[in-house]
Amino acid sequence: MRTLEHLPRSKQLRIARETVDIYAPLANRLGIGQFKAELEDLALKYLEPQTYESIEQALLRRGHHREQYLQQIIAQVKQALEEAGIRAEVTGREKHIASIVHKMRQKNRSFDEIYDVLGIRVIVDEKKDCYGALGVIHSMWHPIPGEFDDYIATPKENLYQSIHTAVIGPQGIPLEVQIRTHEMHQLAEYGIAAHWRYKEGARPDPTLEAKIAWFRQLLEWRDEIVDAQEFVESIKTDIFPEMIYVFTPKGDIIELPAGATPVDFAYRIHTEVGHQCVGAKVNGQIVPLNYKLQSGQVVQIMTSKSRVGPSRDWLIPSNGYVTTASAREKIRQWFRRQQREENIAQGRHLLEQELRRLGVDLKPEDVLKLFPRYQKLEDFLAAIGYGAVNLQQIAARIAEHEDRKALSGPVSAPTPAPSLRVTGIGDLYTRLANCCKPVFGDPIVGYVTRGRGVTVHRADCHNILHASEPERIIQVTWGETPQRYPVTIRIEGWDRVGLLRDVTTLVADEGVNALSVMTNVHPDRTVTILMTLEVANVQQLSRVLQKLEGVRDVYDVRRETLATPTPVSDDSG
Repeated sequence: MRTLEHLPRSKQLRIARETVDIYAPLANRLGIGQFKAELEDLALKYLEPQTYESIEQALLRRGHHREQYLQQIIAQVKQALEEAGIRAEVTGREKHIASIVHKMRQKNRSFDEIYDVLGIRVIVDEKKDCYGALGVIHSMWHPIPGEFDDYIATPKENLYQSIHTAVIGPQGIPLEVQIRTHEMHQLAEYGIAAHWRYKEGARPDPTLEAKIAWFRQLLEWRDEIVDAQEFVESIKTDIFPEMIYVFTPKGDIIELPAGATPVDFAYRIHTEVGHQCVGAKVNGQIVPLNYKLQSGQVVQIMTSKSRVGPSRDWLIPSNGYVTTASAREKIRQWFRRQQREENIAQGRHLLEQELRRLGVDLKPEDVLKLFPRYQKLEDFLAAIGYGAVNLQQIAARIAEHEDRKALSGPVSAPTPAPSLRVTGIGDLYTRLANCCKPVFGDPIVGYVTRGRGVTVHRADCHNILHASEPERIIQVTWGETPQRYPVTIRIEGWDRVGLLRDVTTLVADEGVNALSVMTNVHPDRTVTILMTLEVANVQQLSRVLQKLEGVRDVYDVRRETLATPTPVSDDSG
């Protein structure tokens, strides 16, 4: 980061963003305050140069006066502490630029309203002297309400301890004061390694041991994950600073990222507890395994020794069972250790099921080409089987690829597309064909009609493949702005009271509009539901289809793609 100025602008932005997302939070997680501050400032310099420059200039304008002012404050504090019999080191400090910007945005304040731009740090010998020094300082200057934090009584998640207070100093200038012991200072500046050094020869510190174990686990993941980008993405959730704190039934505190679930909690307790998890209670009440935990809750995991391992459904992002990278990787490891043939078979089944659900005319070999990381089909299928590749990733690749096959479905009336941007055909009037009903993401072609502009068909439309005048077929592409498109899906299930209600409620909860619903109950008490939904893209359709399969008594969900072939003509569409 210190030599970033010599690189092209594109690389500067990429590395600076990576620093903000990964390395600065990691330094914070490990308690290395010096690294965190410098990394954040250097990243801000390249990501937001104007913001960085404005704050830097504001600090420079106060430069000479600031130094004199701090020296005056330090002398007064030293004298007052000596008179109180407290031995202490007192130094001046300045809030780093990125921290100032973050606080301005967090509290919606201007630069002049940030009270801790200037500050002093008081370092004492013992913990009791911290509170003694606090009393001395509050007796010298009036404290600012709402600007006091006791991180000694309640340490931060990275083990940071200190007392923070803000006072109105001489000349009415706000001043932040940090008070800590020498040991706390070493930890704040140099992280858990410094804490370890202080603890050598002393009794074990469970909090420290948990941090060391977490860091070792990061290194183990790095050894197990071949792709570096996958590793970087996998740890983002676990080093993100927003954390929650929940309790075990015995009262132990467990730290988890915000949004964590009982499955994440189970794997944080022990790998085997996660593998055998069958249910959970929060504050004595049974909750689903994808329930989002909140700070202060007591979580109890129900296990069963008869359970042979985790569920593959836990790895599907849309199901919301797993948030932390550690739990996700432990689940993948379990499936990875299973017989390779079993993973290949399961992967093939899941892939073919997803292609059938989406109504996509692709073979597994075709999908393999969309994932260049995998050279062999067996390796790709095994990766799907143990969860390294999920169905939403597959749906997204199909939608993004230039030869992707996406959504369509027969509906009863032609759909004009005045707002649909189709490039490559000039200013001709365009409309969507009724026979194949293309939607955003489909490979498409245009058919030039006589006097009615261009009708847009799917490239694999039966009518286009058998067109009597192929010379009237032209190349067209979708514009950048996706619209919502009608797609008909077929749901097969066992008829029961409330089935249609459950289906429509799920669709509504996903933010999808149902244009029409038609049901047909068969003599064997099975039911077919045909629904026409408005969807934006293939990922949304894939997510809805997967969730509909989880509705009780539903045994098959797929996209309805059948259409009656008709010759292409000037009236087609």
